[in-house]
Amino acid sequence: QVQLQESGPGLVKPSQTLSLTCTVSGGSITISDYAWTWIRQPPGKGLEWIGVIIYDGSTSYTPSLESRTAISRDTSKNQFSLDLRSVIPEDTAVYYCARVDRRTWHVYDFWGQGTQVTVSS
Repeated sequence: QVQLQESGPGLVKPSQTLSLTCTVSGGSITISDYAWTWIRQPPGKGLEWIGVIIYDGSTSYTPSLESRTAISRDTSKNQFSLDLRSVIPEDTAVYYCARVDRRTWHVYDFWGQGTQVTVSS
């Protein structure tokens, strides 16, 4: 059974960098069938896809956040991370990491429980 767990600070000041890590157990992040994503849900709004890292380390980001976002990985720890720079209050959200099946790109089959991040001074 694959499990994902987000970790990171719950409070970030405006203009700083939000950094989160997703620790994956029960499956390797280097398996080519799957990719690893970050998704967020602002209060009162729907899910917003942030970006993805695939088995070879390649990344892709949603255009609206691309200039501020970086996703990286540590294969020795089976972790992948999100850095969101120059945060603003509108970046306040519950942040999720999730696995997506690359064979369809529609099946998000395992999710972390989510972590609340608030941007406030």
